[in-house]
Amino acid sequence: MTATPEATPDEDSESAVPSSPSPTTPPTTTPAQPRQPRKTPLYEAMHAARYARQSLIKEIEDTSGATLLCYVSAHRQIDRTDTVAMVDLLHNVAPATPIDLLLHSPGGDIDASEKLITLIRNRAGTATVRVIVPDYAKSAATLIALGANAIVMSDSSELGVIDPQVELPDTNGNVQTLSAQSYLDAFHLHADNLRKDPGDPVAQLMLAKMEPATVRKLERITKRSRSIAAALLNQAMIKDHDDAKEVADELSNTQRWHSHGQMISFQAATGLGLNVTYLEPDAPLWEKYWRLYCLQLWATEGNAKLFESSWASLPIT
Repeated sequence: MTATPEATPDEDSESAVPSSPSPTTPPTTTPAQPRQPRKTPLYEAMHAARYARQSLIKEIEDTSGATLLCYVSAHRQIDRTDTVAMVDLLHNVAPATPIDLLLHSPGGDIDASEKLITLIRNRAGTATVRVIVPDYAKSAATLIALGANAIVMSDSSELGVIDPQVELPDTNGNVQTLSAQSYLDAFHLHADNLRKDPGDPVAQLMLAKMEPATVRKLERITKRSRSIAAALLNQAMIKDHDDAKEVADELSNTQRWHSHGQMISFQAATGLGLNVTYLEPDAPLWEKYWRLYCLQLWATEGNAKLFESSWASLPIT
């Protein structure tokens, strides 16, 4: 039997030769990602009220299924400068989107009102347009409401007559605001009395104070107001042209509405033939509308206009 000699340490390459240290690989590091810009705490605090209103607008939109735009002005009148703000609110509204307009206004320029509702209707296309009146939409603001498919009202809501108001000097040169239709009613009354009795001293005196040019101007203004109202109604709310004209005439009837500020409630509006959607004051959706309106009214501080949506807030002073 042959014996195999044991390997010596020198002969055992595995154990005799120390292994070379492997090169060290530096750890892989991931570059720090840039932080996304965030609202600073102070900025967020300064705009907290607006964020709360816009969050409520989104909540209402989720319930109604329509885009909600808001125009709130307690005292300042509708005018041509409002067009830019309305275009801004419509900037992110896709064509053919149902649109709701929460409207609170004392009125103003009838031509500007026609343009505002036309902008909204053009964007909505064949989709439904509704005007929500939490408190009041008077005079030219009522014209805006007439251009909707429906007007959403509750117990606190009121529309107004659409007879234009004009500023005319009195006998002492002081400017006074008068109803154009009431002025014309007075003119025609005295003119009829004078035709019946050419010697009527009251008719002679009153007609002497009324300039023919002023009468013609007021006739054009009232005709224009009724024409706009009938055309707006005829777009969606009242398809029959004669019916639309009759409602427009009735909204200018100073024999029925004895003052320009007289309230047209949801009952009266319905009786006129307007398409009114009535919500109970304690209906969950109406409570949201009312809460939003109160928050927005407070934000205007009584002397500003507020145009607002879920993505834009435009206070105009």
